Amino acid sequence: MGTRESSIDVAQFIDNLTHFHYREVLMTGATFVAIAAAIVLFPGVENVTQGIQSNVSGGLFALLIGVAILGGTVMGMLGFGFSLIVTPVLVSVIDPTLAVVVLAVPPLIINVFQMGDTGTGIEFVRKQWPLMILAIIGTVIGVIFLTEFSTGPLVPFLIGLIILGYVVFQIVENFVVIEEAHHPIALGAIGLVEGFLLAAANLGPVLPAYFHTFERDAEKYIGGLSMALGTIFATRIVLMTFFTDLMTPYRLWLGSVIAVVAIVGLLLGTYLRRIEIDEQKFTWFVIGLLFIISLNIFRNTIPALFL
Repeated sequence: MGTRESSIDVAQFIDNLTHFHYREVLMTGATFVAIAAAIVLFPGVENVTQGIQSNVSGGLFALLIGVAILGGTVMGMLGFGFSLIVTPVLVSVIDPTLAVVVLAVPPLIINVFQMGDTGTGIEFVRKQWPLMILAIIGTVIGVIFLTEFSTGPLVPFLIGLIILGYVVFQIVENFVVIEEAHHPIALGAIGLVEGFLLAAANLGPVLPAYFHTFERDAEKYIGGLSMALGTIFATRIVLMTFFTDLMTPYRLWLGSVIAVVAIVGLLLGTYLRRIEIDEQKFTWFVIGLLFIISLNIFRNTIPALFL
């Protein structure tokens, strides 16, 4: 498990920030961008819910905040799971395509935050460049798909089958680590699939599952995922903002608000990871979350496909 201290030395953090240390700059910068966008793009009290074309009650709004905090907490502990937790809830309230667009913003913010927190940077890109390039290509294809088609229930159902198969395999094999899985071409291919799935459906547990087969150190696992996923979400936002009409100022504002809330959970999850989780617990948490995600996907897709 990681060796970082669980406590926060505020004075040291500020000193490092003023000296432009990588970790502190990225963490602070990600938080500042989310807060600034939430303030600058605020549409006015009368237009807060107008852009989602849905009647959001006070209780439902509170539920959404709670889910965003939960997603951020899981993200802080395991390095993934935010979109997989929040997306099913949001698509039950607003248009699915709108939900996919809005939820591109919070993961970018929290992945950049975690890149800084784990110290993941250019060295990872140098080693894993096939993953990064193919993830970007997959994202471009996924955004094009999103503008032209609806993913429907079939794609999420197939994702659920893949994840359930991985969970069963790991349990049967007693959580085996497959070193051969850490292959540039294979990892790049998974990155291509991950980019497509996240862009098209906002569901991307394939890369976390694959990456987990050869990396069990939590800090390296989360750092690698944050770099790859952050790149995917950054590409999505650029494409949706400048090359399609999917990303509007209102949607960017809503995503930034969710990101601010998610950071609260992210801080909590990071703290819990540092003080509570050893390698064995971390593995069980990852496998457990993937299993729950697969069941939730089946709950939402099987009735539409087979009943």
